[in-house]
Amino acid sequence: MADDHLTRIAIIKKQNCKPKKCRQECKKMCPVNRMGKMCIEVTPTDKLAFISEELCIGCGICVKKCPFDAIQIINLPKDLAKQTTHRFGPNSFKLHRLPIPRPGQVLGLVGSNGIGKSTALKILAGKLKPNLGNFAEPPDWEAILRHFRGSELQNFLTKILEDDLKAIIKPQYVDHIPKAVSGKVYKIVKKKDQKGKLKEVLATMDLDMIGDRLIADLSGGELQRFAIAVCLVQQADIYMFDEPSSYLDVRQRLKAAQAIRGLLNEPREGNSQTYVIVVEHDLSVLDYLSDYICCLYGKQGAYGVVTMPFSVREGINIFLAGKVPTENLRFRETALTFKVMETLQDDGFERKHHRYKYPRMTKTLGSFTLSIEPGQFSDSEIVVLLGQNGTGKTTFIKILAGLIKPDDDSKKIPKLNVSYKPQKIGTTSEGNVRDLLHRRIRSQYQHPQFVSDVMKPMLMDQIMDRQVKNLSGGELQRVALVLALGHPADIYLIDEPSAYLDSEQRIIAAKVIKRYVLHAKKTAFVVEHDFIMATYLADRVIVYDGTPAFDCCANSPQSLLSGMNKFLESLEITFRRDPTNFRPRINKQDSQKDQDQKRSGNYFFMESDD
Repeated sequence: MADDHLTRIAIIKKQNCKPKKCRQECKKMCPVNRMGKMCIEVTPTDKLAFISEELCIGCGICVKKCPFDAIQIINLPKDLAKQTTHRFGPNSFKLHRLPIPRPGQVLGLVGSNGIGKSTALKILAGKLKPNLGNFAEPPDWEAILRHFRGSELQNFLTKILEDDLKAIIKPQYVDHIPKAVSGKVYKIVKKKDQKGKLKEVLATMDLDMIGDRLIADLSGGELQRFAIAVCLVQQADIYMFDEPSSYLDVRQRLKAAQAIRGLLNEPREGNSQTYVIVVEHDLSVLDYLSDYICCLYGKQGAYGVVTMPFSVREGINIFLAGKVPTENLRFRETALTFKVMETLQDDGFERKHHRYKYPRMTKTLGSFTLSIEPGQFSDSEIVVLLGQNGTGKTTFIKILAGLIKPDDDSKKIPKLNVSYKPQKIGTTSEGNVRDLLHRRIRSQYQHPQFVSDVMKPMLMDQIMDRQVKNLSGGELQRVALVLALGHPADIYLIDEPSAYLDSEQRIIAAKVIKRYVLHAKKTAFVVEHDFIMATYLADRVIVYDGTPAFDCCANSPQSLLSGMNKFLESLEITFRRDPTNFRPRINKQDSQKDQDQKRSGNYFFMESDD
């Protein structure tokens, strides 16, 4: 009887399915096929297998027998089948429901990678016509609007269909921009300017100093700010920002967030209001940006489900808890929390034994000078480096790694075995992930403790047989972290571990790093811009002062509380903690809470408050 309430979907992973290289085990072993019906159809000349979802009995034999792990059989509630918004084809990804945009408010979307956030944006922007799951005979717009009858989406999609709403999307992968756009920053933004706000937007996004630079010469952070600026200067009804904080430092993230929220206050013709939709993996930025939240859950590459709208705090907490109370549904086995340990208090470090010291140093690179104050660190400790882009965090990491020397060669830096994960990850390796791990960390990657503490949480088993050159940015980042932690070392130097990872993967990666470093009694220096990840990881912090790209100073390591207070004071923002899961939350600018904390000098609250 339980099966009566379920519908079955079969997913074929296109990159894994290789009929020419296997014996079609799925077809031969399928019980339905052996009874004479064609549930699974595949020949050596086919590019992909085909599985009939109507005939499939859900035995899972094909899943176990496939040598390339190309098949997923998933049971879903039948109610969801009636709410299918789009499916790309047979045995492919399907999206259930849509987020509901509201005029004059910022809608935030939160969820893992590969469960339909970008697909939902394309549908809401009118760039993808939803087929309601009928990919063979797509419905016309009349049937689509009838499907959404009675909801806020009916009116919204009607306006999209009648071209009453113009939509602009800031793309997710800004590193692809140089392939599509060429020229100088200033000229391109000026050409797009429809509001007469060119100078104001360039100044807000810190682009006024690089206006004469070619797009091809821009760094990741500069490309991100350029992409946001191009959206801000154009006239539109719907603004969509897909991961606007990638590559940006904390200050730039907040300035971008304020500029995006500012779109709601711009004067418009008549009484019309602007729609703003943001997909963001930095939960503190999403919290600061949004007026309400829609969560997405599901299985990566298989299906995605959009929840009803929630308040910002409730929506993010539902995502972290892994349970939707309104649907009585759990989509993650464990909740994600951010309980700060007592060892992080101001006096916690004084009781530890200082094992290593480094001297006062300077490093000059062209017109840039980095001054490093003397410091010390011990075993079982994580030091997080806090500062803007261009202040020398990566330079300091490279000095500790021995990759570059300080100006005075006589300065003695502790000689330690070092494992270094660079900021930019290359893909020059040939072969699959298993071969790479075997070459680089042979003794560790099969060790039971390392498998349970690092490999499993980082989902390595899903990509072990994938070619390294075909991995996505997030998958490459996970491999790079496993390689760094698997290398025997005294000190782990990890540069921006959150880049390309989704919200859930970031939290899991932070927990993996923290657990591994503490259990192995090692030290880690981490450069991180995601505030939730930084505060979870840090035992102590190094705060950077000065003018980026010119003259900067890395202060001595200090406690999390005093260091965060100093850093947040320089940014003029305050944080509080959520009482449910202890995640740091940015106070809205000039709110009562913000003003009270600034007056008392408590820019960073360790304790949760109601």
